[in-house]
Amino acid sequence: MTPPAEAGYSDKNNSSSSSDEAGVKSDSIYRTTTDGAETTDSVSAPIPSVDYSISDWEFERTVDDPAHISVGDVVTFRKTLSEDDVQAFARISGDTNRLHLDDEFAAETRFSERVVHGTLVSGLISAALARLPGLTIYLSQDLEFCGPVGIGDSVSARVEIVESLGNNRYRLETNIRNNDADEIVIQGEAVVMIDTPPTDN
Repeated sequence: MTPPAEAGYSDKNNSSSSSDEAGVKSDSIYRTTTDGAETTDSVSAPIPSVDYSISDWEFERTVDDPAHISVGDVVTFRKTLSEDDVQAFARISGDTNRLHLDDEFAAETRFSERVVHGTLVSGLISAALARLPGLTIYLSQDLEFCGPVGIGDSVSARVEIVESLGNNRYRLETNIRNNDADEIVIQGEAVVMIDTPPTDN
């Protein structure tokens, strides 16, 4: 992806998207079709931004300037996890567990239906961290998986700075809420370093 010419302004790129019918067996991850293009835009912000967004993603943050980051600052990132997301994650990661890909198999499990990969769900914490102002570098993450996320569920990742560790390092509480079930499904803590982003030429 080519960085925007000016941070804070849109940069349009075409990226292939693929789709599969819900309920297909795990080998369907190898049967994909290109059916259109998606536009991505850099997030508008009063500071240089290092993340990109797609139109149906939503985020909120309490601070826009990396020089003003402090304990109590929060970022929330929201996304609906779709069939396409599950298929793409299985293909990219190699995690083809039938619990995520086979309706008939999943119906006989404790979940009674297919569920989203836990590591796909937890990845939204990284998406929230990416929207902290500055260049966020992940140093560590502890996670507890508390509940499942169904395909098509809306989830919110929330990260809150709870301690400044010095040298631009911060400890954050991290959690993900299943908005449809109204419950926390992942919780934990992260440590990050926040650098000043490179200046665009």
